[in-house]
Amino acid sequence: MKKRNRLLLAFAALVLAALAVWTIWGNTALTVSRVTVKAPVKLRIAQVSDLHNARFGEGNAELLELLAGTEPDFIAVTGDLVDERHADIASALEFIEGAARIAPVYYVPGNHEARLSDYGELRAGLEAAGAVVLEDRTALYKEVNIIGLADPDLALPGDIFDEVPAMVRAKLDGLVDPGRYNILLSHRPELFAAYKESGVDIALTGHAHGGQFRLPFIGGLIAPNQGFFPKYDAGFYTEDGANMVVSRGLGNSIIPLRFNNRPEIVVIELTK
Repeated sequence: MKKRNRLLLAFAALVLAALAVWTIWGNTALTVSRVTVKAPVKLRIAQVSDLHNARFGEGNAELLELLAGTEPDFIAVTGDLVDERHADIASALEFIEGAARIAPVYYVPGNHEARLSDYGELRAGLEAAGAVVLEDRTALYKEVNIIGLADPDLALPGDIFDEVPAMVRAKLDGLVDPGRYNILLSHRPELFAAYKESGVDIALTGHAHGGQFRLPFIGGLIAPNQGFFPKYDAGFYTEDGANMVVSRGLGNSIIPLRFNNRPEIVVIELTK
């Protein structure tokens, strides 16, 4: 009986050790997720979201190598490049400089940038590093209209308020071009209803961190501004003719570990 108990304890310890190693590996093992969407244009977009000052190799060399390997037409950075609790602006700018050597970079701020006292410094540095900073404005890339929304926390500090969806719709009404394919870069997936009501063709978002802890057959456990078992945690969503991609992101913030939730670059293939 004692021998059996020792064997059971040894087996349990082995399982826990393997689980710990797998979890640690899963927080650093980069992956590329791919989404293909029918569109009137042919375009490849690499999306980077929620880096939170994480480093993958010296100077983020591993991340940049993986990003270059996707051969994107442009790179979309959808917020939380830095983490407000330990913001490393120099590291963020170093990554953007490297990314801008791969392809044009379009950036929108997330809630962590919105809370930075020195966001102005970061913004100026991003532009100097080669990024196009889109805060409630558009940029034309070939035949598509790229729309960038500033994070709501820049206008309404704190949590998402009831008036935010109406504010977002009002902004988008002046930014959506009915004559072009409209790609929205925005940090927040929970505002999908406002995006689709405004005529956006596809929104690229992050913020949810994949639900942080991903459970088989269930999905993400918890996400900012969505709570437990979030509706929009990761992947591709389509509703009423509008599409949205939610990146699981790359880094962590308040919760330092992910589970079953590898850091990712998302490649969106728009194909005729």
